[in-house]
Amino acid sequence: MNYIVLIVAGVLIGFFAALPIGAVNLICIRRTLQRGSGYGFVSGLGAALGDGLFAAVTGFGFTAIGQLIVGFSIPLQLIGGLMLLSFGIRTFYTPPPPRFDERLTAANENGTSTHIRAMVSTFVLTISNPLTLFGFTGLFAGYLGALAGDKPSFFAVAMIVLGVFGGSTLWWLTLTTGVGLLHARINDRTIRLINEISGAMIALFGVAVLGHLALHLLGR
Repeated sequence: MNYIVLIVAGVLIGFFAALPIGAVNLICIRRTLQRGSGYGFVSGLGAALGDGLFAAVTGFGFTAIGQLIVGFSIPLQLIGGLMLLSFGIRTFYTPPPPRFDERLTAANENGTSTHIRAMVSTFVLTISNPLTLFGFTGLFAGYLGALAGDKPSFFAVAMIVLGVFGGSTLWWLTLTTGVGLLHARINDRTIRLINEISGAMIALFGVAVLGHLALHLLGR
């Protein structure tokens, strides 16, 4: 079995799963503009860890954990929706940050605890959407069957899971590095506009999650 192929397949799954511009992408873009590429990338790592967790749950057949995530889908969606709504409102009204030297910012403002909080927040937002778990289930069913056979080995699944985390991480590195390079060309007016647009979109994601949850509860 060619494990390199399995890793590459996992990287592609992780990269393209993280690629769509959703709430977490907007949050990472905004944080990169506010505090630099390093802070935005650490935020993205939280989402990559969430993707890796879902990949592991699906790939290794952790049925009990998967059922636990799905079983708590209502409180998870509620927490995720409220977090998105809060992020969106705060982002919309956040003024452009002062111009900064990214090295000084990293040394003085973004301590370890701040980075951890940033990572945890995006991790929670990622795992608060059980639909992501279902998406990985579909992807793994196809890839594992095609590449690793009907009964893939533990090591084969581990290679794909590792690839998923690596692919997702690669996307966040690409995104935050690109936005960071463009930061110097973006003036305060543009940053304010980005804050307002991204804030409104993030808040709408939150409203959509809460609305879907409300419809689900009313339909019971």
